[in-house]
Amino acid sequence: MILSKYQHLVFAFFMAGLMSCLMSLVISIFNVGLVDNILQIWLHAWGFAFVVAFPAVLVVAPLVSRLVSLVIKKDG
Repeated sequence: MILSKYQHLVFAFFMAGLMSCLMSLVISIFNVGLVDNILQIWLHAWGFAFVVAFPAVLVVAPLVSRLVSLVIKKDG
């Protein structure tokens, strides 16, 4: 198991992986359609997207957390 002090890195890894996977698939299909080599096109796009998404999530996640705390009303 991974130590809890690395939670932000693990979160960023999975968030970047899943979001870049989904978005690269949608954008690849939108741009070229369901062509014969869509799997190869998508995997290439996903690799590139993940390299961009992982550091982006590391930078953006704290900002998003602060923004959420500004718009969420505290109970009580």
